[in-house]
Formats: sequence, structure tokens, C-alpha cells
Amino acid sequence: MAAATRWALRALSGRRPLLLQGGSFAGSGRLGGLWLGPGAASWPRLRQAVPAVLRAGLLGMPYAGGALCGAPAQEELCRRWLQLGAFLPLARSHGLQPATDPAAFGAASLLLNSTRAHLGTRYRLLPHLYSLLQRARARGHGVARPLLLEFYDDEATWDVDAQFLWGAGLLITPVLEPGVEVIRAYIPDAVWYEYESGSRLWLRGQWTHLYLPGDRLGLHLRGGHIFPVQSPATTTAASRRNPLGLIVALDENQEASGELFWDDGESADTVENKAYIFYEFRFSNNMLELSVTHNNFSDPAGLEFGELRVLGLPRAPLGVTVTAGDTGTGHSLSYDPATRVALVQGLRLRLGRSHTLHWTLGTPESERFDCHPWAGASPQSCRSLGCLWNETTSAEGVPYCHYEGSENGYAASNIRYTDTGASAAVTLSSAQRGPARAMAAIEQLRLEVTYHSDHLLQFKISAAAARRYEVPVPLALPAAPRATPRSRLYDVEIQDWPFGLRVRRRSSGAVLWDSQLPTFTFSDQFLQISTRLPSPFVYGFGETEHGTFRHDLNWHTWGMFTRDQPPGYKLNSYGFQPFYMALEEDGKAHGVLLLNSNAMDVTFQPTPALTYRTTGGILDFYLVLGPTPEEVVQEYTGLVGRPMLPPYWALGFQLCRYGYRDDAEIEELVQDMSQAQIPLDVQYADIDYMERQLDFTLSPRFQNLPQLVRRLHSQGRRFVLILDPAISANETNYAPYERGLQHDVFIKWHNSDDIVFAKVWPDLPNVVVNDSLDWDTQVELFRAFTAMPDFFRNSTRAWWAREIAEVYENPRNSSQSIRFDGIWIDMNEPSSFVHGAVGGCRERGLNFPPYLPQLGWRSEGLSYKTICMEAEQRLPDGRAVRHYDVHNLYGWAQTEPTLWALRRLTGERGLVVTRSTFPGSGRWAGHWLGDNSAAWDQMGKSIIGMLEFSLFGVSYTGADICGFFGEPSYELCARWMELGAFYPYSRNHNGNRDKRQDPVAWNSTFAALSRRVLRLRYRLLPHLYSLLQRARARGDTVVRPLLHEFVEDRSTWDVQRQFLWGAGLLVSPVLEPGVSEVRAYLPDARWFDFHTDEEVPFRRQFRNLPAPLGHINLHVRGGLVLPQQRPAASTWLSRRNPLLLTVALDDAQEASGSLYWDDGVGIDTYERGEYLLMSFTARANALELRVLHGGYEDPNSLKFTEIKVLGLAGAVGAVTVTGDAGPVPGELAVEHDPQKKVLRVTGLQLELGRNYTLKWG
Repeated sequence: MAAATRWALRALSGRRPLLLQGGSFAGSGRLGGLWLGPGAASWPRLRQAVPAVLRAGLLGMPYAGGALCGAPAQEELCRRWLQLGAFLPLARSHGLQPATDPAAFGAASLLLNSTRAHLGTRYRLLPHLYSLLQRARARGHGVARPLLLEFYDDEATWDVDAQFLWGAGLLITPVLEPGVEVIRAYIPDAVWYEYESGSRLWLRGQWTHLYLPGDRLGLHLRGGHIFPVQSPATTTAASRRNPLGLIVALDENQEASGELFWDDGESADTVENKAYIFYEFRFSNNMLELSVTHNNFSDPAGLEFGELRVLGLPRAPLGVTVTAGDTGTGHSLSYDPATRVALVQGLRLRLGRSHTLHWTLGTPESERFDCHPWAGASPQSCRSLGCLWNETTSAEGVPYCHYEGSENGYAASNIRYTDTGASAAVTLSSAQRGPARAMAAIEQLRLEVTYHSDHLLQFKISAAAARRYEVPVPLALPAAPRATPRSRLYDVEIQDWPFGLRVRRRSSGAVLWDSQLPTFTFSDQFLQISTRLPSPFVYGFGETEHGTFRHDLNWHTWGMFTRDQPPGYKLNSYGFQPFYMALEEDGKAHGVLLLNSNAMDVTFQPTPALTYRTTGGILDFYLVLGPTPEEVVQEYTGLVGRPMLPPYWALGFQLCRYGYRDDAEIEELVQDMSQAQIPLDVQYADIDYMERQLDFTLSPRFQNLPQLVRRLHSQGRRFVLILDPAISANETNYAPYERGLQHDVFIKWHNSDDIVFAKVWPDLPNVVVNDSLDWDTQVELFRAFTAMPDFFRNSTRAWWAREIAEVYENPRNSSQSIRFDGIWIDMNEPSSFVHGAVGGCRERGLNFPPYLPQLGWRSEGLSYKTICMEAEQRLPDGRAVRHYDVHNLYGWAQTEPTLWALRRLTGERGLVVTRSTFPGSGRWAGHWLGDNSAAWDQMGKSIIGMLEFSLFGVSYTGADICGFFGEPSYELCARWMELGAFYPYSRNHNGNRDKRQDPVAWNSTFAALSRRVLRLRYRLLPHLYSLLQRARARGDTVVRPLLHEFVEDRSTWDVQRQFLWGAGLLVSPVLEPGVSEVRAYLPDARWFDFHTDEEVPFRRQFRNLPAPLGHINLHVRGGLVLPQQRPAASTWLSRRNPLLLTVALDDAQEASGSLYWDDGVGIDTYERGEYLLMSFTARANALELRVLHGGYEDPNSLKFTEIKVLGLAGAVGAVTVTGDAGPVPGELAVEHDPQKKVLRVTGLQLELGRNYTLKWG
């Protein structure tokens, strides 16, 4: 029957007929295609479709397919079936009512858009499919092939029947199960590329999980193959008139081949009549040949090859030259180094002619990775490192000496993937280039990847044999990996040669980490690794003064090594924070921590890429996936530790000065602040209070300090004193040093009982310091030898606690007990005024390692302003570690024992403020941004510093208001008071060489300005305290970049002169002299002026806002309920005052907020449940106040007495209040301003900790 029908059709039309058969017999494939028949719409039938087509191919019927979707079909089933059907040789949608064609599901349906995309791919690949069918006709080759036909030696392919190939080179992986987006698939042992992105899949010969969302199936191109393609259209008649192209997928040898059969597409017996064109394609040695082996057909459309796409090109093509056939003019060339895909467009290579194209490969400027990162590079030294020298650059900082190609000498083997991670052996298998040539590489390494959770993974590269130093900082990791193959947000691929690692976000395909780069080096004292970045939007790394919040990727290097260094450009400062957050092009965010505590630097380049260089340890990376910026911080602080919740009094304004004359001056200052009615909560004493700057002593000039502290307490105020770690060793009967010797607490020389002596602040006894001498001479003549406590030792922690206790409760003279409330730990980098040690250091190789990171005063070595690197410390388990490895942990190690000692003494939460930090320091302490200067640029940079420490998990931060060094102008200090009122840590502090700059040191106008802005701060403290609690509980940021809330608005990605408190209070300070307005950006939301309650008539714009001296612009975001409290002279008083609510309605006339409240001083009140948590929700003309947790009742019988509602639409009816027991009686005063759209209700008596509903009719 089939033979007769085919004969009849040819007789009628004279053309090649299409005949579909419902049944078959041996040889039926010669006559037509095979329709696999109708069937029910079911997932089992869909799963049977692939084996059925493969069986048909084995039986000699390559043109086969079934009825797509079946009847009737649900949307998901039909969508997945149509995706598969687009790659069956016979693609036919056929079903009963209701209609199952794609259009029946609607123009906006996922099914229609998915089908359009996949059919577009099919039509683009039709020249390839047609050539496969011709080979089937001519030589009997399979078209839809089972994997085992190509990979017969791999027994794993023998049972694969849910995937198939088109010919030898296109791997098709459909989704055949309902409700899944991650499927298990087999990747045969070959080079494979993703069809859409062209990126190489670094998996082979193993099962893996593929993320295939609802609009995708898996398509992978096999390396070594060239695929002819054509621009698609809605019919083959139209598409056959479109330009042709080639996709060249290179194999390991940078080669590929393919072919194209082309005839008129419908005439009978074109092969037999030789009326066709046949091409053989070959790519080898950077040359592409399009060779015509038969040409007896002239296409009437005048077709040309217009586009070439080359996958896996190892270096950038600098040019493409057509040396035979049509020369072609005006073509464009582009290259994506992240995916290694080259694209040539605008070619005009006529079909039917042979063509040869030559590719010239090289390294463009943006791809230059520095091969000579230390000073002194020359053509000779560069070439000795095996690298290229090129002085032609277009920008400052571009390295002259750079690598060529991606080879790094290491290869990965024994690659294993499991559901919980991956691993590989990494071996040095060829000569390295760059710094590695000057250092002995560690040849055998181990890579371990752990999927800790769906949003957290770790990858660690360490020596395979010898144990190396690892950072002894505990992280909050699950006991066992919790990620699941189907739910994790990332995929990991280990690249075998050259070695590298790639991490991709599943949902977008964005490559978050890609280290297959030439820089990888692993030696004892020099470890280097680079990664490409998904975008140029990178934030973080510290502590260094940065001029911008978003890093400038134009060849900048930033060193990290804790040092007593005031803020300055490119000068490594007090803390060590090797963490960054990056935005991806679609606005998703991720964060990366390198857990390494050795001296390091990071280099950014516009590739975009960054390079880490560190001087020891291992490479231990942690990547958090977000995907929002705020979630990145939440996940990161979940790893390193949530920020501490400061006591409520620490939210008040604080005063300090290095240079107070005596305790009488402090007392006078406090009295002047009280008389001026300027809020003040905390008074400090700097090292002036000590005798000759010796810890745990009291100067005769401050003999009345204990009584002053008691008077401060009686006024509801608090006192914080300073302690430095360095302990004088030149005293007689100095118990702290003597007990330190007894308990073996001090840092010593390696393999010795001798202490490493430095010099810091303590003066020698019985000397008079001559301040007129230069600094180094003063240090030499007058400073005492000092010993540094080793805070890793358990004995040191106990010793430290005892010495602190004897200040708090003096056992020799109780009248000299200083009942401090907080401790400020300074100089804990650790700092030394002699470089290294008294008498110098002993091991040059540690103080001047083979590579010195790009630090300030680089030529002075690592011991500059600190102790010698060969000094030895002891971990709690007794293991010896070099200071070289743990230097950056010194402040971190001191912080927790200080807090523990403080809490033990006071029985309260207490406050520790530390200068030196490491990841996790925020768990125990706040941080100030160091010894800044009284300069306008420093004020602006303080915002950047706070934003960065928000990323680092240190919520309680701020800068010295008005600057530490230098004397501020009146205007600068006034503006800084405005800004500083919105630092979480709000402290005015300056140095002893300059005059006082506190609020009462100026004039009455300045005092009034300070009073106003600080009362504004105190009014908002309930909101700030609630934000800090959310930071503690969830890891939310407090000082928040605008991009965290409006990441979809790319204008916010560079905003660094404004910030948010939480999600909805926008602070826009003046940061320039001589202006009365500020340029501010208001993102896409409803905003209200906090001062006037008026709605701002614009959004998503920069505008100049009025900002006279004494006024700081504050805006409340629509959708926020803002808890407040009447301000007072201290938090001790303000916490007794009535509470207020401001309800800022959004466009939907809704708002929400919360209030956290406890006693303000208790330890772990949140963890112990001793707190009150209330929610506020406004919707449908009503505000609900609800108690979510009632574990605390305030003794002051607090009440909400005023509620303002901003942005009301329409008229306001009767205002009523109900509680759990019914209507709440009382005389309410209701004011409604229809012009401002503001409702103000006063006279309320709503008890804190009770449920209420306020309605406005």
C-alpha cells in the first residue's frame, strides 16, 4: 500500500512526496516516514516517545515521530511534549478536541513561547537535520540515535533511553516527568557545549543533574563537530531564503569537522541526478575550510554564509581573514572570554563556492592577567617568567607583562561528583609561568567541593599530603550537607585541563565563579587564583579606605593586612575582611568569602575579573547565592555569625576625646551637655586616664574618675574605657605583667621561652617625655618594652578577664573601682611603634616573603608597625602557629574574651568596640572606622565604610564624628553632626593635638543644631533598635545600600552618598561645603518627607533638595510603619516616654512594620525569649497592632499616644479604637489634612504589649 501510494503521489506531482505510514515492514523506510500513531495524553506515553523513535531508527525508518501532546493534554504535559517534538525527525502536533496546538493555550502562555523558541531552534538547525537525513538515505546512518551508537565502549550509555542524539553531535535531553525542573542526565565522554550560551560543559562520562526550567530542554553540541544552520522563519519555504551559518564546536585538539547537503528540497531523485551541493567543513590550526566537493545546483535565493559561531576558542580572535573564495567585507568580530565563544557576523560567503578563513588569536588588553605582580618588571624578567611583554596600553595600570593563554600547569583527575559535593586530585603536570617559576610549587593538591545547603557551597584547595595552616575560626556549617540535587541554586563543574572550577546559577546560567585562568599558583608562601566575574558590579573587601562603594575594576589592587593605619588611599588599615558581594547582570547577587588569614591583595581588571594573591594557608572559599543582595548578607552572617545586639544605651550619643586634661574636664563637659539639653548617653576616657598609658592603672589626674562614673550612672548615663593589648614589661611590681609571666600568656619567639618585645603607648617609669622630639626618637627614649598577650590561649583569656575585673572591682582600694559599662579595645592589629620587635626580627623570609602583597609601605615588609612574623602563638588545642599566619586574627581573638569578661562583671549585655576585625567579629563587637581626618572627603567615605561593614556583618558601626585628626571647620562639624546622628554607632571623638569639637565646644547655635538632630535620632531609636535586633536574629542590614531594596533599578547600584535605615528610612546628608541643597536619588516607591509629612511628587529621579545648615533630608518609604518615642536627654529617660507611630501608606494604601522591645541591657534576651515583639499592619482603612511575642513587660507602662497616617486617599470617617476586650474609651483628637493627605490621631492610650485596631472609616 505504501509503495503504491508513493508511486501515485510522484506521478501526480512530479516531486518528492511526503508519505506517513502508521505501520511498517522491513524496508518501509525507503517509502516514507513513520507516524507512531495517536495516543492518550499522559506522561507514560511521553516517556515512551524517545524509545519509540530510536527503535524506528534502528529499523531503518529515521523519519519518525508521534502525535505530540496526545488528547486531551494538560499545559505542562503538552509543553514538555512540544519541546521534545521539536527535535523528533517528524515533528507533528495532532490531537483531538480540545485543541492541542500551541496557539490554543494563549498568546502569553509559557507553552506558546516555549514552543516558538524550540521550533525556532529546530528551524535554525534544519540544514544539519537535512544533511543527516541525506546521509541516512545515502549511507544508512542514523538520524535520531541512541547514545550507545556513538559511545559503545561506555556501558553506562547502553541503558540510556530518555536522551538521544541527532547524528553524532547534538545531544537532546528532554524533561519527561511532571513537576520537575532538575533531571538526572548522562553526559557521554566527549567535549560538550551548551547550545544556547555556547559555554563548555565541564562534565564527561558521568551522570549529572541538569536544571531545565519550564521553558527549556537540554541541548548540547559535541566538540569536534561543525553544524550548518540557517536563520529561521515560520515556514521552510521562507527560511530557505535566509542566510546560512556555521556553528563550530571545537574538541580538545581545537579541531572540528562537518558537512552540508543542499538541493532544492523537493525534487525527486536529486542525489541520483547529482543535482545538489555538498560541503565538507574543517577547522584546524586556527583555519576554517569550507570545501565544496560537489556542486551541480544553483540555489535561486543566492544564499550566503553570513555568520560563524566558534565554541571553545581558547583565546580571543584579534582578526579573521578570508584568504580564498569570497573575501567578504564589513564583517564584525566579537568574543566572549567567559564562554570562549567567537562570533563573526556580516560575512558574505556565497553558497556553492569554497572558502578559507584564518583566525589570528591573541590576548586583548582587558584579558591581560599580570604575570609580574611585584615591582621591577622588565622585558627580560618578564620573558624569564615565560610571559609576554607588551608596553602598548590604553589605560594606566594595564600590566606590560602578562600571560598568554589559559594554561596554568595544573590538571584535575579522578573527578567525582556526588549529591553532596565533588572532589578531584589536582596535579602539576607541566611547567608553570609567572611567579610560580620563582617558587617551588606544591605538585599534588586536593580539591573538595561541599554543597552545604541550597544557597551555600564551599570549595577548598589544599595540599594533598602535608598538612597546612587553616584558619581556626569556626563557621556555622551544617553537620552534614543539606543541599539536594533538585533544589540547590547552583551547579559546579571541575575543569580538568587547564585546571579550574566553574560555579553557575541554575536559574539564569550566570557564571559566578570561573577560575580556569593562567594565574593559578600554589606554593608554600604564594597562592594565586583568579576568577572571572559576571559583571563589573563588585562591593566589599576591607579594611581599606575606598573612594567608591562599587569597586573600580580598571586595574586596581587593594592590599589586606591588619595595621595601625589611619584611612588613606590604597593603605591597608585596621581590619581584614576578604569578602565581596557581586551583582549579576539581571540584578541577582552572590557573595564570596576566602577564609584565609594570611597577608593578601586582590587585583581587579575590566575583563571583568579579580585575582587573589595570598602568602600562605590554603584556598578555602565559601559562596552564598542570595539571590537578593539582602539575602546574601543574611546567608553570609548565618555562616560567620550574626551581628551582636548592642545595649539600648549604646544607641545614644557618645562623647570621647584623646587629650582630656583630667576627670574634672570630663565632668564639666557632661554638665555643659546637660545644661544645653543635648542628648548624651555615653562618656569615654581614652588612654589619658591611665598612668603613663599602662593598662589597668589610674592616673593621678583621674583619681576622681570612679566617683564620676558613679555620678554618670545616677544620671542614667554610661561609661566606656579604653584598653590596649600591649602590656608594659619595664615596671616594678606591675601585677598584670607578672601574672602574665606566671600564666604564660605572652607571644614568644619560635622555639624559645623569650618574649617578643614591642613598644606601644606605655612610657618608661620615672621619665619625662619630651614632646618636642620627633616621634621615632620619643619611641626610642621614652617608650617601655611591651609584651603582647596571645589571646588564642585559654590561659590568656582567664588572665585578661582577671585584669579587667581588678579595674572594675579594685581589690586593693575599692574606692578606685571603675564601674565601666563597656570596653573599647584599640591598637589590636596588633600595633607596635617599633617595626617587628625591639632589636629587630630574626627570619627575613617571613617578614619579607617571596611575594609582598601591595600594602602601604610595601618595601618595609609585613612587620611594619607590628610584631615579627616569626613570633609564635598557641591555639587552644596547644598547636603552635606562626604570627605570620594568624596576624590578621589578633583583634578577632581578643574581642570575644573581652565581651565575656565584661558580661561576667556587669551582669549586663555590655558594649565592646574593636578597631581590628575579621569575619565573625560582628558577633561580639561594634567597630568604628578608625583615626579619620577632619575633611569633607572623609565624611563622605564614612558612608562607604558603613555600607561595607554592613556587608561584613558588623552592624554597629560609625566614624569619629567631625574627624579624629585635624580641626574641622564649623560647617564641616555641623554637617558631620547631622550625618553622625544616623550612624548606628554615634560618637564624636578627636585627638589630643587639636581643640575640642564636641557639641558644646562651639557656640549656642551649634549646640542648638546638635540638640535638634540628636533629638531626631533619639525619636527614632525604637526603630533603630528593632533593626539591630533583626540583624541579630536574621542577619538583615541596618545601614543599607539603596541597591538592597531597589536592585531592579540599576541607578541604585552606584548610589553611595545616601543610605537607608532598614528598608524604608532614607538618609540624604550634605557632604560638600558651601551648599544649601543636596542632590538625592529617590527610587521607585512612594516617599514622604519625615519633617513635613508631605509626599514627594517624584520618584526614580535625582533631584536637588533644600538642605540649609541644620537640616538633614529624611524620607519615609510608603509601606513602612515607623515606631518612635518622645526624645529626652538620655535613653534612660527616653525609654520612659510615650511611643508614636508613623504609618506611611504605599500605592496600595498599605503599610507594615514591627517593634522589638526588651529591657535594653539583658544578656541574650532574644535567645531567652525575654522580649516583646509587635507587628503593625495597615490595610483597608485600619491599622492593626498585634503582639507576636509577649515575653517582656516594660515597667514604665509605656503607651502609644500618637499615630500619624501619611498618604491617605479619600475622605476620613470616624476614628475608632478597639482592643481584645472591645472598644477602647478615651478622648481622641483627630486632625485630617486633605491637602497633605495626613491623618493625625492624638490622645491615644494604647498600652505597649496589647492588641489594638485603629480604624478611620
